[in-house]
Amino acid sequence: MALKKYKADADTTIVNAYQSDMQTRGTGANAGEADVMETFSIYGRQSSGSSELSRILIKFPVTSITTDRTNSVIPASGSVSFYLRMFNAQHSKTVPRDFKLIVSAISRSWQEGVGLDLEQYTDLTKGNSGANWVSASSTTSWTSQGGDYKTSSHASDSDVIYSQTFSTGLEDLEIDVSDIVEKWIAGTIGNYGFGVFLSSSYEAYTGSSAPQGANLTGAKKSYYTKRFFARGSQYFFRRPVIEARWDDSTRDNRGDFYYSSSLAPAADNLNKIYLYNYIRGRLRNIPRVGTNPILVSLYSGSSDNSVPSGSKLTLYDSKNNVTGGWVSTGIYSASVAITAAATPLTTLYDVWHSASVQYSTGSILPKTISGGNTVAKPIYYLKITNLRNKYRSNETARLNLYVRNKYWSPNIYTVANSSVATTSIQSASYRVYRELDAYTAIPYGTGSDLHTVLSYDVSGNYFDFDMSLLEPGYAYAFKFAFYDTELQAWTEQNEAFKFRVEDYEY
Repeated sequence: MALKKYKADADTTIVNAYQSDMQTRGTGANAGEADVMETFSIYGRQSSGSSELSRILIKFPVTSITTDRTNSVIPASGSVSFYLRMFNAQHSKTVPRDFKLIVSAISRSWQEGVGLDLEQYTDLTKGNSGANWVSASSTTSWTSQGGDYKTSSHASDSDVIYSQTFSTGLEDLEIDVSDIVEKWIAGTIGNYGFGVFLSSSYEAYTGSSAPQGANLTGAKKSYYTKRFFARGSQYFFRRPVIEARWDDSTRDNRGDFYYSSSLAPAADNLNKIYLYNYIRGRLRNIPRVGTNPILVSLYSGSSDNSVPSGSKLTLYDSKNNVTGGWVSTGIYSASVAITAAATPLTTLYDVWHSASVQYSTGSILPKTISGGNTVAKPIYYLKITNLRNKYRSNETARLNLYVRNKYWSPNIYTVANSSVATTSIQSASYRVYRELDAYTAIPYGTGSDLHTVLSYDVSGNYFDFDMSLLEPGYAYAFKFAFYDTELQAWTEQNEAFKFRVEDYEY
């Protein structure tokens, strides 16, 4: 699992727009219970040079993120990215084009409120709970009308202000906000959420007498109106979230181990192998003595009794040990390269040890690299070997993907003596779509975060999936894409694997 979503726990819209009488501004209005949020700028509607603005306030449960980090649900700072995602809400009104939204950290606490009216702005707080254009809460006013936000004028705050440009106006908002989230987690600044609004060059021009302050570089045209779904929306996948994304894939070459070759770049001659220290069904750290590192040596041996024999084999660096490293609880890895002898060994044995203590012995069936005369364009057959028909919405499942060449042609000896070995795909990614309408619930995460990339080991590819990411009561399907190094692109495979998520009350 390399994706975790944190839903907003408060959001609202604040405005200084005119009410229907075009005389009274709705500065006291609140929309904390509305199922959409909106931001806009209207210039010159009430009179020549008049301005009307709307801004969004939204907050997320950073304590939940902190707890998940403490419990190792998400990795440490620097190994995870946090994205603010808000989803476009279509409506019948005009939609602005070619504008920029600012996402800035709010600098004081505020109240969500219970207002609903985003048309006439008649849900006035009148001293009751809820933020509006003038007040952050029922007891506290904003320092500046329209909200108090971190500004780039403070060097320490320069990395808590973000922006996104919208071309058609129908786009979703998706911004990497890792810097501010990490500051919230660390407690270096208070978590009061984000303000989302048009940048100063797109908000309407105002003079020095404006209550919210002058905007002498503002626009003398209107940008009306950009709407997003709010946290109370009926649409499960359109509610605003902070997504934690990270690459937790394990690339274990034990089942895809190659002898070094002059045909391959130096990096491709390295094979990464892992040791998984399970004690009574649970991964446990090895209680090593002192500061001695964990080492790995390779041996030849007899495949009849799986016992290493002889002296340690000489590795790529003319040594007979490589130093391994700790990956996570109970998991260790090492990168190994070895050149084949004149008569290559069919079996290698990896021995993990520290000083005089031997921890584990494994076996490897190495392969040799050879050139070819044709361009390889394999077509694969896929199957999730342990897929169930139904899953609970509160469970995380580990799914095993079996892959082989679709046109594999066995001979009678192969059929009689062995099962078909799975092919480990070095770069494989998954997505999830809803069966009812083909809506992509989890898109491929093949960018810089690689958060939907599959792991692999000697048994093939696998991945963990958190079913709470999906709305219960619907059928879904997994699809897979493999990276084609010739095309330098991801190619989606044909097969789809269907399942259902249920929310049991008992």
